[in-house]
Amino acid sequence: MSNSDIADALLQACRQRGIMLATAESCTGGMIIAALTDIAGSSTVVDRGFITYSNEAKTEMLGVSAATLETHGAVSRETAVEMAAGALAHSRAGLTLAVTGIAGPGGGSAEKPVGLVWFGVALTGRPVVSECHLFADKGRNFIRRETVRHALELGLRALAADQAAGAAP
Repeated sequence: MSNSDIADALLQACRQRGIMLATAESCTGGMIIAALTDIAGSSTVVDRGFITYSNEAKTEMLGVSAATLETHGAVSRETAVEMAAGALAHSRAGLTLAVTGIAGPGGGSAEKPVGLVWFGVALTGRPVVSECHLFADKGRNFIRRETVRHALELGLRALAADQAAGAAP
């Protein structure tokens, strides 16, 4: 499936649930929200996208703690979780997708190599879910494109898991 197909499936799942969606993006610079809004009719589901490339933007727009950024760095589980929760708190969305990572070609280190991306998924009434993925260093475009795909898939999985949990006795 293409990223466009996955984005369409996520929009349909949100529409069926009657919830809006928002993104909080760092390393993708708006590519996730663009993938969603490229689809006609997305305005019935997409609330907004936060492009928070700088630490200041993460703090000002999403409420990410300066202490979190100082202690754990922008590319961390803690930051991804706070980004997802902040997007939920600062929007009308019931589902938020957050990404923060190192797309390269520079900026990596032994502890945080190029291709490392942290994801956060927040769903109203549920704990924020985080996940880390290390994408192959096949260039900036590859890492960003795969990050978009993975974030969209995580959104679909979160909705499916929530629906299954709600259906359980």
